[in-house]
Amino acid sequence: MVFSPDRPRGPRFRQEDTGGMTERVVFTRRIAKVVKGGRRLRFNALVVVGDGQGQVGVGLGKALVIPDAVRKGNAIARRDMVTIPLKGGTIPQAVTLKKGATIVIIKPAREGTGVIAAGAMRAMLELGGVKDVVGKSLGSRNPINIVHATLEALRSLRDPEKERAIRLAGVARNTGNAPATRNPGTPAPPKPEGA
Repeated sequence: MVFSPDRPRGPRFRQEDTGGMTERVVFTRRIAKVVKGGRRLRFNALVVVGDGQGQVGVGLGKALVIPDAVRKGNAIARRDMVTIPLKGGTIPQAVTLKKGATIVIIKPAREGTGVIAAGAMRAMLELGGVKDVVGKSLGSRNPINIVHATLEALRSLRDPEKERAIRLAGVARNTGNAPATRNPGTPAPPKPEGA
């Protein structure tokens, strides 16, 4: 095997572009539409885009050639980004989600564990900036289904501090409308007659 000295080394599937986003092509395949004259061949590409700081998106592009499919998938992924609430280098809570025939389980892990997940789920978590996490996919092993289920699971994550603030605000708002509470040491008011 001969190596060219001017060829860039490193992984081919990862490219840095001007927006600070990193894209990774997870899956490509040839698809065919059967028509009267034969088959119309096209390609689709599943692209994951992330900034490594908690933003990640996924897109599935279709075109006559793979580079155009990747470009379309990249544009689709940038339109629908999800923000992951990071807690240090991991996620705030474990999440299990079923989408279609795929079940995705993502659990937080201690610092230094790394990303323990395979294939499509690993790409999403790494590009989203998650450093320590354990992931498992059950059911369908189709990368398209796994990526969409992982995206929904990450979308369902909530930041504990924000949720606590929202819930406390709701409790404070509800207690403002309630009748005044009495001290435990004071006697209860007398009940009206006939009640």
